[in-house]
Amino acid sequence: MRTLIFLYILGLNICQAAGQDNSTQVYRVQLKADQSLIEKINKILKPFVKNTSFYVDDLEITTQCENLSSKTKQCNCTHDYMWNDKICESNENCCGKPECTFLTTGEVYQCVSKDLVNIRGSLTLTSNYTDCLREGNNHRLCHDNLLKKMKTEFSTFKGFDTLEITKFRTGSIIADFEMTIVSRIAAKDLISKSEHLTRQLNASLSMETTGVVTLDMPTNPVCYNHTTNLTCRSAEDLGSTPSLTLTRATQQFVITNGTISTINLGRLVSTIQLKSASELWAGQYKCAYTQNSGFISIYHKATAEMDVALLPDIRTFTEPSFPRCKTNKEIMEISASCEVDKSSENYTVRWDVPRQTSEKAGTYTTKVIIECKNEVPEAPSCIFTNRCNQNRRATVQINIIKGDDKFCKAEGEWEDTKANFTAQLKCQNSAGIKQRKCTSDGEWLAEESPCVNSALKSVLESALIADIGLGELDTNAADIFDRLQNVTAQTDVINSVANMNASIAVLQTLSLKLQALNNEISANNFLNSSSHLLDRTLANTWTPETSENITLAEKYLTSVEQLISISNITRNTTKSNVDVHLCDTNNRIHCNNTVFNVSVSLTGASNAITTGFKELDKYLPNSRVNETGDPNSIVVSTIANKSSDIEITIDFQLFTPRPRNVKMYCVSWDNNTRQWSDVGCRWAGSSVAAGSRCICTHLSSFTILMSKEPLEIPFLNEITIAVMSISVISLVISLTIELIVWSDVVKTNTLYLRHTAHVNISICLLVADCCFLAITDPESTADLWCKTSVVLRHFCYLAMFFWMLCLSMILLHQAVFLFHRVSKTYYLRFSLVLGYACPFLIVFVTIFVSDGGVEGSYYSKETCWLLYKGFMKGSIFSFILPIFIIVFVNIFSMAVVIMKLLQHHQSTEASQDKEKTTAKTVIRSVILLSPIFGVTWMFGFAIFLFDLADGPVALAMYYLFTVTNGLQGFFILLTTCVGDKMTRDTLMKRFRKYGQQSMSESTLKGDSTLKK
Repeated sequence: MRTLIFLYILGLNICQAAGQDNSTQVYRVQLKADQSLIEKINKILKPFVKNTSFYVDDLEITTQCENLSSKTKQCNCTHDYMWNDKICESNENCCGKPECTFLTTGEVYQCVSKDLVNIRGSLTLTSNYTDCLREGNNHRLCHDNLLKKMKTEFSTFKGFDTLEITKFRTGSIIADFEMTIVSRIAAKDLISKSEHLTRQLNASLSMETTGVVTLDMPTNPVCYNHTTNLTCRSAEDLGSTPSLTLTRATQQFVITNGTISTINLGRLVSTIQLKSASELWAGQYKCAYTQNSGFISIYHKATAEMDVALLPDIRTFTEPSFPRCKTNKEIMEISASCEVDKSSENYTVRWDVPRQTSEKAGTYTTKVIIECKNEVPEAPSCIFTNRCNQNRRATVQINIIKGDDKFCKAEGEWEDTKANFTAQLKCQNSAGIKQRKCTSDGEWLAEESPCVNSALKSVLESALIADIGLGELDTNAADIFDRLQNVTAQTDVINSVANMNASIAVLQTLSLKLQALNNEISANNFLNSSSHLLDRTLANTWTPETSENITLAEKYLTSVEQLISISNITRNTTKSNVDVHLCDTNNRIHCNNTVFNVSVSLTGASNAITTGFKELDKYLPNSRVNETGDPNSIVVSTIANKSSDIEITIDFQLFTPRPRNVKMYCVSWDNNTRQWSDVGCRWAGSSVAAGSRCICTHLSSFTILMSKEPLEIPFLNEITIAVMSISVISLVISLTIELIVWSDVVKTNTLYLRHTAHVNISICLLVADCCFLAITDPESTADLWCKTSVVLRHFCYLAMFFWMLCLSMILLHQAVFLFHRVSKTYYLRFSLVLGYACPFLIVFVTIFVSDGGVEGSYYSKETCWLLYKGFMKGSIFSFILPIFIIVFVNIFSMAVVIMKLLQHHQSTEASQDKEKTTAKTVIRSVILLSPIFGVTWMFGFAIFLFDLADGPVALAMYYLFTVTNGLQGFFILLTTCVGDKMTRDTLMKRFRKYGQQSMSESTLKGDSTLKK
C-alpha cells in the first residue's frame, strides 16, 4: 500500500513572517507500508521534529493506492480530498469519484484538498523594480527580492504550499504570480495581507481565486428535461452578490431569471433552478464574487461542468420513399432509416425487433422485407436511449404504391409519390424540408419550399430562446438585431416566402418578449432590418396569408409598431423604406412630423413618433366593409402619449392623382377586424390639399384609399334615358312640323336661313341622341360600335353647336342691321361650311393626334365617350373648348337681341306699361333663345367646377345638367314650333284646311249615296 501524506511544517525560520505569525510550508511524502501501519503513521511522524524553530503539524493521508495487477493499480482519495485538475482532464471518468484506476508507472497520482485555494495574480510595481525586466544577475536578484517579500506576507496562511512568480511584463512593471494554499482561507485575511504587501511595495494588486467560493452541481449526467438545482456558496460575506455565467463552446452567457431559469442571489448562498435541462444548459458554470479595497481587486470564482444526457429529434424516411409493387406476388427489400443531428450524446440505438442495422453520419438504417400481398406492411420503429436510460422512439411509415393505386410519376428530383401523399426532400444548403403534394388524381401540385437560409434560421432560433435566462434579454436582443440586419441586407439570399416568414417571425418574437429596447445601436439595427424587408425586390415573398390566416404584412406592422414604441429612439431616423420622426416642436401637446414627404400634425398628445412605411400598402389587405378601394399612399403610423382629445391631420402624397368624381377613404388599420376602417377618420374633401388630407381622432396606422370606380349618381342613367327619349320624340315631331309648314314659313331669306338652321340643329341633335341611347351600357357594347358612336356624337354635337352659331349670327345680323338684306345663297354656303366642315376638321385632327383614335387616347371604353385626363388634358377638350366659345358668342348675341327688343319697347310703349312689358319681353326672349342657342350647356361647364365627392351641390348640378340638356330636343320643339307664332298659325291653318277638306269629302259622299 502506497500512502501520500501532506506534512504541514510550520516554523518562524522557514520564511520571515510578519509580526508574530508563523510561516507555513507543505511537504508531500510517499510511503510504502502495510495496511496495518496506516493508522499508526500519524503517531510515528508527529514527533518527527523536536525543535523550537519549527515543528510538524496536521499530518493527513490524501491518497491510498493498491496494485490490482502488474500493470494497473487503483487509487482512492480520502475524505475531503479529490483528484486534481490534471488527472480530471486526462481521465474524465475519475472526476467526481474517489477511486481511479491507473497504469503502473513511476508517476505519482495525488489527490488534492477540497479546500485547496489557487490564486493567480498580477502585481503592478513602481520603477524601483526595473531590474526585474532585464536579464542576468540583476533580474535574478530583483526576482528573489520580490518573491521573498511576497512569501513573507502570504506564507503565514495555514496550508501555504507554493508561490511562484511566473513572469514579468511591461505596461508599467507587472509581475504575474501563482500561489497555492491547501486549506481554506478567509477572504478578509487575504485582503489584509494584500494591503500590507501593496503598502510595503507601493504597488497595486489584482488576484483571481478558486476555492474560496464553492459551486455545488448535480451528479453528471443530468437527465434531459429534468429540473436541476445549482448552489453557489461563500463561507463569509464578500460584500456583494455573485455573477453567474455559463460558458458553452466559445460563447459565454450571464444567467438571469427567464422562462427556464430562476435565480436567487444572496451574499452567502445563491441558487439556480433550471426547469428543464437541455443541450442549451450544458457547459461550464461559473459563480464569481468581486472584492475591491484600495489598490486591491480580488475575483473569487468557482467553476463546475454540467453534462446533460440528450434526446434527439428523429427524422424518418425510406428508400425508395414510396415502394412500388407491380404485382401482389412481388417481394421487395427497402431501407428504413432514422436520422438525427450530430450530437455529443452517445446514443444506444436499437430497433423494435432485431434487425440488421448500419450507421453512417447519424443515420441508422435497417433492411425491411415487404410482401406486396399484405395490405399494411409492418412499420419498423427505432429507439434511441441516452445515458439516463431515457428513450425516444420514431416509427418509419412505409407507404406502398400497389398496381392499381394512382400516383404521381417521378419528375426531376421528386420520386414516384402515392396519390394523396406529400413527397419530402431535404433542403440543400439551408434548413428545412421542402414538400410537394400529389393529388388524389395523381397530379403534382406546385412545390412548397419552407427552406430557410441557415444564418437566418440561427437568428430565429436565438430569438426564440432569448428570454429563457441565458444572457440578459437586452444583450441577446442586441445580438439578434445585429445579425438580422446583416442577413436581411442580402435580399438576393432571402428572396423566398420561407425566409420572409422567418424574418418577420424574429421581429414578432422579440416584440412579444421585450419590455424595452434601450440600446440605440440595437434600435438602429432593428430599423435597418425592417427597412430591408420592404425592399421592392422582395415583393413576391409577401404571400397573402400564412397558416394562421394572418398576412405577413399584418404581423410585420404590429411587430414593428410595438418595437418602435419601446425603442430608445432619440433622433429622426430615415432608412430606405422606413422613416421614423420624432415630435419636432417643444410644445408637449402639438407635434408636426414629416415622413417620406407626408406631413403629420398632431394635437392632444406628447412624445409622438411618426413612422412611414414604403411598399407596405401593397401587402396589407385593402378591403373595407361595404367598400373596395386601392391604397394610394404609403402607410403612416403614429404613436404617442395621449394627454387629451387627439386630432391628427395627415397630408398624404398620392401615388396616383385623384381622378374627378372618385372618392377617397381615410382609413386606419383595425387589428380586431383585420382590415382598414374609416371609424374615427374623415376625408377633408377634394378641394383641400389636392384631395389628400385626412383628419383622424385616434392613434393608429393610416393610409388613404382611392375608390376603384367613380361615384355613381343614383338613377342618373334612368333619368338620362327618359329625357333623351322625350328629346328624340320631340325632335321627330319638330322635323315633321318643319316639313309640313316649310313652304309657308320660308318666305324671306332670313326666315329661310333661320328654319334651315333649325332643321340642321334638330337633325344633328337627333342623330347624337339616338347614338347615346344605343349605348346605355358601355361595358357590353362592342368596341367597334363604341368607337363609331363616339365619333358620331363628337361630330354631331359639334355640328349642332356650329349651326347654333350660324343661327345666332343670323339673329344678331337681323337685330343690328334691320334693313340690310341677307344673301340667301352666300349665307347658306357659309352656314354649310361652318356647320359641317369645321366640326369635321376638329374631329379629324383630334383622332389624328390621338394615335388614330385608339382606346385610352381618343375615347374610353368604360364610358364610350371622349377622355378626360385632367385640366386641359384629354380629347374631351376638343369638344368643350369649341362649345364654350360658341355658347359665349350665342349668349352675347342673345344679349344684343334682348337689348334691341328693350330699346324698341321703350320707344313705342306708354310709360305706365313699360316695366311689365319689358319684363315679359326679356323672359320670353330668354326662354325662346336659350335652348336653340345651347345656353343650357353652361350647366355642363359648371360640372367641371364641382366634384361628386363634394356632396349634394355637385349632385344637384349633375341632375340639372342631365334634365336640361336631355330635354333640349323638347325645348327646341317648344321654341321653334310651339313658341313661334308664324309656325303655329301656319300649322293650325293646315290642320283647319285638312279638316274642311275631310268634311267636304264626307258631305259629297253622303249626297252621292242619297241620289242613288
